[in-house]
Amino acid sequence: MTSTMLGSTAPEAKDPTPVPIAIPTNRDRGDRVYRALATFGGTVTFVLMALIAVFLLTRGWDALRVAGWRFFTEQGWEPGAGRFGIGSMLPYTVVIALVALFIAVPVSIGVALFITECAPRRIRRPLTSLVDVLAAVPSLIYGLWGLFFLQPRLLPLSRWLGDHLGFIPIFGVSGEGPRPLSLFAGSAFVAGIVVSLMVIPICTAVMREVFSQTPAGEKEGALALGGTRWGVIRDVVLPFGRSGIIGGSMLGLGRALGETIAVTLLISVAFDWKWSVIEQGGNSIAAHIALRFSESTEFGISALMGAGLVLFAITLVVNAAASVVVARSRTGAATEI
Repeated sequence: MTSTMLGSTAPEAKDPTPVPIAIPTNRDRGDRVYRALATFGGTVTFVLMALIAVFLLTRGWDALRVAGWRFFTEQGWEPGAGRFGIGSMLPYTVVIALVALFIAVPVSIGVALFITECAPRRIRRPLTSLVDVLAAVPSLIYGLWGLFFLQPRLLPLSRWLGDHLGFIPIFGVSGEGPRPLSLFAGSAFVAGIVVSLMVIPICTAVMREVFSQTPAGEKEGALALGGTRWGVIRDVVLPFGRSGIIGGSMLGLGRALGETIAVTLLISVAFDWKWSVIEQGGNSIAAHIALRFSESTEFGISALMGAGLVLFAITLVVNAAASVVVARSRTGAATEI
């Protein structure tokens, strides 16, 4: 017979405190060398970017100090008279890049999907090589081809847009009556189309690489459930490659914002901002720097350095925003259940 003492209680079991376990990582010599090289490469990249920013700020400080905030609103460019700014060039830079992206992104998605999902296997490699070769063509070649071949064939399209869609501000044209084709030469619309041809190979290469990584099991499962080829592309490939679409588009946007030679050859320089993208006249920051650098005084070069600093900052912000968006919409996240 067992007896229990009054007032005695059984000891309560204590929850064991989780203790982190250190997992040893034994890296061999090759891993350590690779880690050191990768760290060195990343550090050098950030250092170079910082040095570029410091250089542009140092060289452009005199002009920026004189112009002040008027540098972002002034539409003329007369550094000797103290009247200069990027008030007209900055909008045109963005407009040309957006026109290029508006055309390049849908075409790039279609080409990348055709190569990865629809093209016969025997021609996929030649098509991939062709896209890579187009990305390596110098911008000067695109500019000359656009100036002498493409622009004369785009002028009737520009006039048609002005005649039939002129009620939309971006397609509006000043003046009444018959409009000569010369009124539409050297416009932001023409420059944007030529820049889009330069952006398409870059965007296509990035999107094609991401689309090709779509898990075959998910595509086969969708087909086994009765899906069509378009259904597989719409419900599996495109959601899986969303980050590739965003990354390729932002990479193309950065290229379009900084394009110089092609825009220099095509655009008719003007320093007054207007809403119409098809009417003659316009300018971009990169093209303006290329045109004015050799003939500028010391103070004029300082003003151009200030404009380059603004373009550098815009490109940096665009790429940083793209990195955030890509990180939030990682590849394959939309296909998970």
